[in-house]
Amino acid sequence: MDIIISTVIEKLDPMVRVEIYLRLHEKYLKEAEELYVQGNLLQAGEKYWGAVTSLLNAIGEVEGLPHYSHRELKEISIHLSEKEGDPEYTRLFSSVETLQANFYHNFLKKKTFDFHREDAIRLIEKLKT
Repeated sequence: MDIIISTVIEKLDPMVRVEIYLRLHEKYLKEAEELYVQGNLLQAGEKYWGAVTSLLNAIGEVEGLPHYSHRELKEISIHLSEKEGDPEYTRLFSSVETLQANFYHNFLKKKTFDFHREDAIRLIEKLKT
């Protein structure tokens, strides 16, 4: 299934791909907030991760940067830090990675989750500007 989706996406106009990524971002962010309110931190963290990575994918499309792997997404955060002279992009990205890791390993307590959630929201705000 992923191969089919990748093949279809590759054939789309880059600006259409950007629009798809932005819509995915909105979907994931909405789901993250709903799951957070319900107390489902594992799923919420994964959705915050999806919301952030969807924006990074859109930025990758616009700037002509590869963005199909975790490593490439990290490199986009580094690129933004260097381009903007703002190390917060990479610091916040690292914090959001913790939310994704928590999805697989369930190690965050609510208070600590909230710190990383705040970083995800901050990074989303920065990426949207």
